[in-house]
Amino acid sequence: MKKTFTGVVVSDKADKTVSVKVERRFAHPLYGKVVTRSHKYAAHDENNEYKIGDRVEIIAVRPISKTKTWKVTKLIERPRGIETTAVETELAGGEA
Repeated sequence: MKKTFTGVVVSDKADKTVSVKVERRFAHPLYGKVVTRSHKYAAHDENNEYKIGDRVEIIAVRPISKTKTWKVTKLIERPRGIETTAVETELAGGEA
């Protein structure tokens, strides 16, 4: 069973790579307060299809590069209210 995480894309500037921020919440062992910790993972995005704000699922894979050992498996949700660009609208068959 490969390790999977769910996180939010925070950067899509690199070619075929997205940075995914994964947050985990847990109770502090001594004080009991809920603590949030986050970690950013470089994940492979073959078709450059994921954008900033997308909630995605990533899975552990063999090393693709020095820092990239994760791959985006699926899109969970897109943020609401984000307008598509004219190029994306044109590709979808709509009017720009």
